[in-house]
Amino acid sequence: MRHRKDGRKLGRTASHRKAMLANMAANLFLHKQIRTTHPKALEARRFAETLITKAKKGDLHSRRMVLKVIPHKDIVKILFDEIAPQYTDRNGGYTRIIKLGQRKNDAAHVSILALVDFDPSGEVVTPTTKAKAAKSPVTAEEVTPEVEEAAEVTPEEVVEAVTEEVVEETPEVAAEEVEAPETSADEADESEAESKTS
Repeated sequence: MRHRKDGRKLGRTASHRKAMLANMAANLFLHKQIRTTHPKALEARRFAETLITKAKKGDLHSRRMVLKVIPHKDIVKILFDEIAPQYTDRNGGYTRIIKLGQRKNDAAHVSILALVDFDPSGEVVTPTTKAKAAKSPVTAEEVTPEVEEAAEVTPEEVVEAVTEEVVEETPEVAAEEVEAPETSADEADESEAESKTS
């Protein structure tokens, strides 16, 4: 009898099941999502989320505990340095399961197991709620003096300041004034007459 023994056997021995779940968790941390059958995805989710919780502690003991399960230093480094810092404010629920339906050959239910709100750039992603989006508009009292000073500057003043900086950086160009050749109206008429005759 299996009194209070939860978890699926998945048709494998204990050692085979342990190795399979460790491999699935390692591939989840490496690729950020995996595709597998639904019962295996449910078991891999439990397994992976306990490892992420240990990785959030970030101490040496937790790293050694995870290395006992996943003996790949590069994957454990990804877990501790990239994945765990993004879930510091989240209390569980680091993964999601997306059902894909049945596959054709054996009609097994297939799912995707993926990390939730993971940003590959390394930035911490904070989900926005409706309460945060519906904040009150900024009042006149909240405007800082720097913003007021920036609002008082006209575009002409900005152009003048930029030209002064350019002149200061290149004084030899500013000293030499380039004179455009002056053409009189008579010379312009003569050039037009020559172009018509030719």
